[in-house]
Amino acid sequence: MSILYLKKASKNPETETSSAQQVVVEMLANIEKNGELAVREYAKSLDKWTGEIILSPKEIDKIISEVPTLVKQDIDFAVKQVYDFALAQKESIQNFSTELYPGVVAGQKVLPVNVVGCYAPSGRYAHIASAYMTVATAKAAGVKNIIACSSPFRGGGIHPYVLYAFKAAGADIIMTLGGVQAIATMALGLFTGKPADVVVGPGNKFVAEAKRTLFGKVGIDVFAGPSEIAVIADETADPKIVASDLVGQAEHGHESPAWLFTTSKELADQVARLVPDMIAKLPPIAKDAASCAWRDYGEIILCNTREEVVEISDRYASEHLEVHAANLDWWLEHLTCYGSLFLGEETTVAYGDKTSGPNHVLPTKGAARYSGGLSVHKFMKTLTWQKMSREASKKMAVVTARISRLEGMEAHARTADDRLDKYFPAEKFDLGKPVEA
Repeated sequence: MSILYLKKASKNPETETSSAQQVVVEMLANIEKNGELAVREYAKSLDKWTGEIILSPKEIDKIISEVPTLVKQDIDFAVKQVYDFALAQKESIQNFSTELYPGVVAGQKVLPVNVVGCYAPSGRYAHIASAYMTVATAKAAGVKNIIACSSPFRGGGIHPYVLYAFKAAGADIIMTLGGVQAIATMALGLFTGKPADVVVGPGNKFVAEAKRTLFGKVGIDVFAGPSEIAVIADETADPKIVASDLVGQAEHGHESPAWLFTTSKELADQVARLVPDMIAKLPPIAKDAASCAWRDYGEIILCNTREEVVEISDRYASEHLEVHAANLDWWLEHLTCYGSLFLGEETTVAYGDKTSGPNHVLPTKGAARYSGGLSVHKFMKTLTWQKMSREASKKMAVVTARISRLEGMEAHARTADDRLDKYFPAEKFDLGKPVEA
């Protein structure tokens, strides 16, 4: 394989993980021990928040009454896009039953979980879209109890637009909490008395690590964050558009990788010149985040063939993957590892982040090799059931008894023996050699 790094990152997505792990483990231990008191202490020390944790319906109505009409209309449009796509996903999985053997009927039943916790960050930016991406999808799944959390925004309470997004999407309980303490609160059921079955939503390295640590006690969506983008581009691509999209995602934060995989040296050189200029023209907060991200995590990789590009892209397994190249159908067929795929210049990641419909909570740090992003399926359990006639039970019992004894599991075998004795007392069966004492 012939590839050339025209720009090599000095850090990788796992560089800052170990420090976050230690902080998160200590915080979770404190919260599990001291409960709501510890949460309030973290809210005060980390977010300067001493107000009520759960917003009352009266307070919600008061805050969202101040949201401009056009903002409400835009959020409502995006909520419907996300909800409709999630509903279509839900309809792709069905209850069913089938006869596997005469008299043996087995089936599948798909049910939503009972309680979901949805997190939307509001640190550097107010993540309005994350609010409806998570809540609307849970709503489409049929979840009965949706708890939503977002951090105080820049010293104040919950951001009004984030609050409206939560409400418009269908959240039942909304809390002013951020970071690790928000994830732990929803997972443990603090303040609500309703421990979440699943906790979802993007966040910084501490939020991602909290979800990773709590996984098992609670279900999670994916290890989402920090955000990543990879752009595949050939000689037909517009370098300005490619550079713009790389910068657009680097804006997320200091640790957000932005990668370019290309077969065109000319395009690579142009993009390398354009990106720093575009970053320099950003407002201060975005400029600071994007410049650090591009400096430490940005990469430009030159390949000889599109097949090499596919190999590199699948190896990186980017959260967001754009393709600016000829023959988009070829790329759709051959690419296999990505959180979400954006085909063609017209389809930028920002559309997926905000409005187009498919969920923007996506796997990072290579997790797209084995996992997709947040979908309605994350909020649903695929359960199985089975039922059989006595005649069918005869066949199952004989085979089960013999296999159980081959494994050394005599008690399993005897559950089959006992049914044969009851249902078919006059018949003799080869049930295998009993396990010796």
